[in-house]
Amino acid sequence: MSKFPLDAFADVVAANSKFVSSFEDEHLTGTARKGLAIVTCMDSRITPLAVVGMKSGDAKILRNAGARVTDDVLRTLVLATYLLAVDRVLVMPHTDCRMASGDEESIHASIESKHGINTRSVEFKMVTDQRAALAADVESIRAYSILPKKLVVAGAIFDVHTGKLELIDC
Repeated sequence: MSKFPLDAFADVVAANSKFVSSFEDEHLTGTARKGLAIVTCMDSRITPLAVVGMKSGDAKILRNAGARVTDDVLRTLVLATYLLAVDRVLVMPHTDCRMASGDEESIHASIESKHGINTRSVEFKMVTDQRAALAADVESIRAYSILPKKLVVAGAIFDVHTGKLELIDC
């Protein structure tokens, strides 16, 4: 007997069947054809490849809450730069982000009041100044000693209401 919760994922399975019926293998290799990695938020309003005019196989997409540069993002960038042809990184948070709308305590309190669970053992990396956080995240990539010195790193904020990227001097 399968442990897969099919009832909860019936829509996903059905959509995949439809996807498979028109799928064409593009013989992609797994490398970033355009040499780009994008660090962005998990927000489903963001379609990172479309935002920068690319398609499957062109870039590596790293997503987390708030588009923050974490230890795991740095680990992934090491692999992407040395094994997957990435030579530039765009850190791309967005407007109207929940992770930039309060402080750590307020998000913990909100979760606890709504769901009865204490999450204070987790650091969510909330930001009160999105531009300053972006500059710090860009700098943490540039300063990471085992990333290639020639790696080009930039920051931009994606506007979820207009689709425009605001280039930020970092």
